[in-house]
Amino acid sequence: MTIGIIGAGQLGRMLALAGYPLGLDFLFLDKDSATPAGQLSPTLTGSFTDPSLLNELARRCAVVTFDWENVPAEALHQLAPQVRIAPPPAALATAQDRLSEKQLFKQLRIPTNAHAAVETLQELQQATQTIGLPGVLKTRRLGYDGKGQAVIRSAADIAGAWETLGSQQLIYEAFVPFDYEVSIIGVRSTRGEFATYPLNRNLHRDGVLRVTTAPWKAPALEAAARKHVRRVMEHFDYHGVLAIEFFVRRGKLIANEMAPRVHNSGHWTIEGAVTSQFENHLRAILGLPLGPTTAIGHSAMLNLLGDMPPRAALLAEKGLHLHDYGKSPRPGRKLGHVTVIESTAHKRDLRAASLLRRIDRRTIGRSKAAD
Repeated sequence: MTIGIIGAGQLGRMLALAGYPLGLDFLFLDKDSATPAGQLSPTLTGSFTDPSLLNELARRCAVVTFDWENVPAEALHQLAPQVRIAPPPAALATAQDRLSEKQLFKQLRIPTNAHAAVETLQELQQATQTIGLPGVLKTRRLGYDGKGQAVIRSAADIAGAWETLGSQQLIYEAFVPFDYEVSIIGVRSTRGEFATYPLNRNLHRDGVLRVTTAPWKAPALEAAARKHVRRVMEHFDYHGVLAIEFFVRRGKLIANEMAPRVHNSGHWTIEGAVTSQFENHLRAILGLPLGPTTAIGHSAMLNLLGDMPPRAALLAEKGLHLHDYGKSPRPGRKLGHVTVIESTAHKRDLRAASLLRRIDRRTIGRSKAAD
């Protein structure tokens, strides 16, 4: 059986790696020929909206999924009459527009921060008065990993933020002075099975995920997050993996955004859970029984950004699992990740902090005493 995947980045690569042991084949569609997934699987190369490529993808695949939330809606509209698409295009369309996403959270009674659509400088000025300062001006579409955003701390910042972003549809959001960030990863199958992975705690830097630790033991937060992600999945009759990221403020969840796909904060599940998010995504969209989402020990996942530390130095770290995506270096680019698993949360947190310091200083591979 062949699975079609639109987008051939590292998420698609990890989907293929999870699917090959199950006897599955993959066919990717990407505008670039040099991709992480393309190093492993056949790839149709060209525009995401090329009718001939979409027809071939539909003809050769049993189901089509995606590894990127900015897949053009036009591509899915062309595919829909020909092949089953999972997750549903409606969920993708909602996640592509921050205003629609916030409206969905409000509709489903999922707490989120105050916000307003902004189309003119005057509307931005009004929004800052109504919602208050500080706040964040964001593009409604195509922003990710901190891109397409401007923090407005005072009235003096308004004109500059508008000059930077004002040519696009925008949303102004209240700034959340959060205590920390978490995410929940849910999976729902065509059979109606539903499961979640343990809650993740996430550390971002410059808008990019740097470290995830899991399980994060916060039973009340996890119960609330599980309820929220299930509500979203049932709303869309969702099939596959979906993540919601939350701010935590004074012991309460505030929904920030959702991702209708496998998620960076779930990479730890490859080694740290009985069944990875990637395998369960495939099981879900094919109507196969879901695998257990139970954690194995206490995991920390660190993204490798910009340039890769020496491979030998990473692999010299006891119990470290390396995932190299095969990308060329570029400032801020996600080139790979590492995961470590410890017997206790305390040992995990100490190990993650030590690794992060040494990776940042590029002293990875030195002894703990040298650190």
